[in-house]
Amino acid sequence: MPAIALAIANPETHHLMMRALQGAGYQVLEVPVQKNCLTQLSRLARQTDALLFGQECLFRPDIEHFARQHPQIPLVLFSENDSPETWRRALQLGVVGIVNPPARYDNLHQSLRQALNRRTELRRWASKEALRSTKELRDHLDELNTLLQIGQALTAKLDLDTVLADIVDAAITFTDAEESTLLLLDEESNELYLRASRGINQKEASTLRLKVQDTLAGQVLRTGQPVLLSGDATKIKTSYLVRALIYVPLQSKGRILGVLGVDNRQQETSFTQRHVERLQALAKYAAIALDNAQLFAQADNERRKLETVLGSIQEGVLVLNEEGEILLINHTARMVLRAPEDENVVGMAYTDCCTLPEITKSIGQALAGHTSREEVTAPDGRVFSLRVIPVPGVGAAATLHDITHFKELDRIKSEFVSTVSHDLRSPLTAILGYVELLERVGPLTPMQRHFIDRVRDGVSNITALINDLLDLGRIEAGFDMEKSLVSIGDLVRETVNDLSEQIAEKKQRVTLHVADDLPTMLGSEVRLRQMINNIVHNAVKYTPPGGRITIDAENRGQQIVLTVQDTGHGIPPNELPYIFDKFFRGSNVASEQPGTGLGLAIVKSIVEAHHGRIWVESTPNKGTTFTVVLPGMTPESLDEAAS
Repeated sequence: MPAIALAIANPETHHLMMRALQGAGYQVLEVPVQKNCLTQLSRLARQTDALLFGQECLFRPDIEHFARQHPQIPLVLFSENDSPETWRRALQLGVVGIVNPPARYDNLHQSLRQALNRRTELRRWASKEALRSTKELRDHLDELNTLLQIGQALTAKLDLDTVLADIVDAAITFTDAEESTLLLLDEESNELYLRASRGINQKEASTLRLKVQDTLAGQVLRTGQPVLLSGDATKIKTSYLVRALIYVPLQSKGRILGVLGVDNRQQETSFTQRHVERLQALAKYAAIALDNAQLFAQADNERRKLETVLGSIQEGVLVLNEEGEILLINHTARMVLRAPEDENVVGMAYTDCCTLPEITKSIGQALAGHTSREEVTAPDGRVFSLRVIPVPGVGAAATLHDITHFKELDRIKSEFVSTVSHDLRSPLTAILGYVELLERVGPLTPMQRHFIDRVRDGVSNITALINDLLDLGRIEAGFDMEKSLVSIGDLVRETVNDLSEQIAEKKQRVTLHVADDLPTMLGSEVRLRQMINNIVHNAVKYTPPGGRITIDAENRGQQIVLTVQDTGHGIPPNELPYIFDKFFRGSNVASEQPGTGLGLAIVKSIVEAHHGRIWVESTPNKGTTFTVVLPGMTPESLDEAAS
C-alpha cells in the first residue's frame, strides 16, 4: 500500500485518522504541524507513491512552497470548514480532494484512492510528454546534425559546379521534395536564370528564366522573405503547375545572390513552416558556399592570368611570405635561383631551393626589413640585377632584371676609354713639353703667357681625367688590388691631416670621431685611401666657408661604418639615383668648380670591390651624408690571415 503523510493538528482527530488509515493497510508517516515539518516532508518527497493528508495547517507558506516544488505528491484536505474561502485556498494549493466530517471509512478510502489514481494518471501523462519531447528533441538534433554535415560538405568545396549540384541535392533530401531549383540573378537583364536543378528535364531547365517583376521568385529576390505555397495546383510559369512550393533567398553579406526553391508537381504532399525553416537554414550554408566558390573561381582566374603574364615576361619575379616560403615564382626566377625544374617549389622555403649565397643573403635582409641589391650570374652566363624589397603584410618581393647587354656595353666602353686614355698620354705629354719650351726660345708677351697658362691648365685637367679613367678601369677589372690588413681609422686621420690647409683656408669646422674598437679590414690600402680622400675632399670642396664637416668611424657588429656629413648645398632629390654614375655632376654645382665627374664612380667601385655598400642622403641647402659600410676582420679571420 502507498504511504500517507498525516498532518492534523487536533490530537484526537489525528489519533482517529491514524487508526483508520493503518486499519486500511496504509503506511502512515506523521508530519508534525510545526515550523520544522519540512524535514519530514523532504522524506516524503523521496517516496514516489506517497500522499499528503492534512488540515488547514497545510495552508502555511512553507508547505505551499513545498507543494509547488513537488506536484507529484497529491494533497487531500480534511476540513471542518466548508466555506468558499477554504475551497479557494485549497485550489491554490493544488488539493485534489476534500474530506469533511463526519467522515465515513468508505468515503475516506474513496477520496484517497481517487487522489492516488489522479497521481497515476499525472505520471502517465508526464511520461508520454517526456517521450514526445525527447523524440522531438532527438529529431531536431538529428536534423541539426544533418544540416551541419551538409554545411561542412558544402563550404569545404570550391568548385562552383560541384557546389551547385550538392546544394540542389541537399534541398531535396532536406524537404522530401520532387524537384529543386537554384536561380541566380543576371544583373544585366534583371532576370533569374536556372543555374542548377534536380528533377526537372533538360528542356525545361535550359529555357527557364524568370523576370524579377511579377514572379514569386522575383518577389523573394526583392523582399528577401521566403514564399510558401501548399494546396491546389498553382501555375508559376507557362505549363509549369505545382501543388506545393517553397522559395527562399540566398543571402551573403547583405546581398541576395539568388533563390533556392523546392516544389512538388505530382505528389500531393504539402510543405509546412518547418520545411521552410529547414530550407532557410540550408540556404545560409548554400549562400556561403556559393560565395566562396565564386570568389575562389575569380581568384583562380586572376591567378592564371598573373601566371600567364609572369611566364611571358623576361624579368624574374619572386614573392615570398613572412616565413620565407615561396608564394609566386616565374620561369626566369626559377632558372636564376637554380631551383629544380620538375618540382613545385611554391610553399617551399627559399633556403631549400636556392643554392646561390648572394641571393639567400639578399632575401634574408629583405625579410628583416631592408632593401637589398645584388648582381648575380645565371647558369647560362647572363648577368641579372637582383633587387629584393620588404613588402609589409606579405613578406618580400624580388625582381631579376637582365643586364647582360648593359654589362657588355659597359665592358666595351671601359676598354675603349682605357685604350683612348693610353693613346692620349703621349700627345698630351708632347703638348706639355712644347709649352714648357716656348719660354726658352724667346721672351713672351703677357697675352702669350696667359694663353700658355690656359693650355697648361687644360692639359692638366685632361691628364687628371685620363688618370681617373685608367684608375676606374683597373679597379673594375680587379687589377692593382693587392690586399693587406688596413686600419680605416688611420686612413681617415691621415686624409683629414692632408686636407688641413684647405680646411683652414675655408675656416671650416671638422669633427672627427674614430671608435677605439674599430676593427681592421683586409683590402687595398692605396684604393681605400683614395676612396676616403675622394669623399672627404668632396665634403671640403662643396661646403661653404665656415661650414661644418662631421666624420664618424664606428664598429657595428664587426662592420666598419664610415659616415661623412657636411653642411653644403646638398643634392637635388631627383639627382640622387645618378650621383655615382660616371661623368655625372649635379645641376647645382658651379661651372667653374673643377672636377671630372668620376670621383664618386671611383668611390663606389672601390667600395664594391671590397664587398661593401655605400649610399647617400641629402637635403638641398642643408647638407649631404655619405655612408660606407665595409666588412671588418673578426678575431678568427685575423688568426687565419696570420697563419
